[in-house]
Amino acid sequence: MSSVFDNEGASFSVVVNDEEQYSIWPTGLDVPVGWHHIGPRNAPRAKCLEFIKASWTDMRPRSVRGRSGLSQP
Repeated sequence: MSSVFDNEGASFSVVVNDEEQYSIWPTGLDVPVGWHHIGPRNAPRAKCLEFIKASWTDMRPRSVRGRSGLSQP
């Protein structure tokens, strides 16, 4: 059984959480608590993933990036 997240024909939105971690979320499903829309909505999976690739350039959670003494990649 495949996941709805793998469905190339489905529509998705890009969501982000307070730690600035990105994900795709299927159109028509409620966005989980702690996540909100950013970028494309009701768009093809590939377009959403392209947006995430261009936008999420530092994979570290915001709380880790913000710690003093840690060097930027």
